[in-house]
Amino acid sequence: MSTQTIEVDGLRQRYGDFEAVRGIDFTVPAGGLFALLGTNGAGKTTTMEVLEGFRPAASGSVRLLGSDPYRDRKVLRPRVGIMLQESGLIGDLTAAETVDLWRDLATDPISRDEALGLVNLGDKSGVQVRQLSGGQKRRLDLALAVVGRPEVLFLDEPTTGMDPEARQATWKLIQDLVAGGTTVLLTTHYLEEAERLADRIAIMHRGEIRIAGTVPDVVAGHGDRLAFRVPAHTPIDTLSYLDGRAPEITVTEGLPTARYTVTGGAPDGRAHRAVGELLSWAAVQNVTLDRLSVRPASLEDVFLSIVEDK
Repeated sequence: MSTQTIEVDGLRQRYGDFEAVRGIDFTVPAGGLFALLGTNGAGKTTTMEVLEGFRPAASGSVRLLGSDPYRDRKVLRPRVGIMLQESGLIGDLTAAETVDLWRDLATDPISRDEALGLVNLGDKSGVQVRQLSGGQKRRLDLALAVVGRPEVLFLDEPTTGMDPEARQATWKLIQDLVAGGTTVLLTTHYLEEAERLADRIAIMHRGEIRIAGTVPDVVAGHGDRLAFRVPAHTPIDTLSYLDGRAPEITVTEGLPTARYTVTGGAPDGRAHRAVGELLSWAAVQNVTLDRLSVRPASLEDVFLSIVEDK
């Protein structure tokens, strides 16, 4: 018997002649949180829709809690919570009435007060949905997604429109749900959100998963970043080469900055040697390396390197 709550094997999905998802594979164990990242149009939402049972897979195999999410959607529905990118909330209903409506559709719902309290909307229970802010509506969407005590929770851009305080509170709620055994599949454009929450991530581009793993695994091998302000009157073509590469030059407020990507790192010490080379070059040139910085690759660096690869 599989220990994986979500299993995707060779999934392909088309819209006419356009192949939105091109043979992707991943699994999510029970109680895990998996984040799907990528630009708009990368195939994230289409993948979610197949797993949520809204459309059948064009080809490949998709299993949710051991069942086909499209064919067995009626059986799976009580065990699954879904937070879509755009909700279908009824503006004339109050927040409390909206939760009550969803509770009527659930097999074993939590109470209305608990649902609103989880997303800090207890003081908005009597407010019409149309009067809620965008961030408050997203929090109400999340309350509706968890009201049925789901075993699996799909979150599509859950914190869009939230202020920083609400985003932090939502992250805490998601972490608590995962700690309680809920399996979560998350899409987000906030890389910090993925770094904070996910056990594993995958970055999609043009319908394919280009890289997947834990955040440390994903950033490993993408090198270190070195940067410094180019000294005044220093010709760009005299700048040192590192790791066989010329620097990337960016200009901010008329002041150029040289940036290097040095592949490798601990334990081979390549970044350490690169700093030594830069300092030797600066000594020969008799210049000071203003604002010299050294940092490891970030998830943003990896993401940008993938989406910039046409």
